Amino acid sequence: MQNSRGADLGEQQARGAAETATEAQAEAPPGTPPPGRAGTPGAGQAGARAPGAGQAGARAPGAGQAGPPAPGGDGDGHDEPADELAQIEDRYRRALADLDNYRKRVPREIERRVGEAGEAMLRDWLDVVDSVERALQLEQQDSCREGLEAVMGQIDSVLARHGATRIGRPGEQFDPERHEAIAVRPDSDAPDLTVLDVQRSGFALADRVIRPAHVVVARADERSR
Repeated sequence: MQNSRGADLGEQQARGAAETATEAQAEAPPGTPPPGRAGTPGAGQAGARAPGAGQAGARAPGAGQAGPPAPGGDGDGHDEPADELAQIEDRYRRALADLDNYRKRVPREIERRVGEAGEAMLRDWLDVVDSVERALQLEQQDSCREGLEAVMGQIDSVLARHGATRIGRPGEQFDPERHEAIAVRPDSDAPDLTVLDVQRSGFALADRVIRPAHVVVARADERSR
């Protein structure tokens, strides 16, 4: 009795397992192998080639390619480092020449600009000097003359400190580079072409004449020659 019951129970379990397997197979996606038959991945692919297999005689990287040119040359007989060094030396010599010219030019440029500044200063004073001189010519015996002479003395001192000197004094020999004759006066007592009178003072800065003096020149009498 017990044996028949055990047999019935075994059959029922076997049927249940078969039905469960059938349902699982029906619900599984197409192409899914039945349970218990899944093979080892890659099995059956006998003789699968390894990567790169069968490529007999494959060249190694860079095989058959000519190597880079040897350092120090371009293959045409030209030495690039030597050419570059020659260019650098040429630029260096040119830079030295430019520097030497600059050193020689700077002192001359400074001297020129200092001279131009002094000349501009002197020209600014010329109008003042002319005004005081005209006042002195008008005030021959007036008490103001002493004050004007004092002012003129101070002006001359200032101009002298800046390197300016007066041009034109009675008795000087006429010099066309320093004097400008505005009149000729016959005078038998004075040598020919002698400055008799200065109508307007001239000025020079160092050796450069800024303004010539306006003078009256003596002319010897024809009968005394």
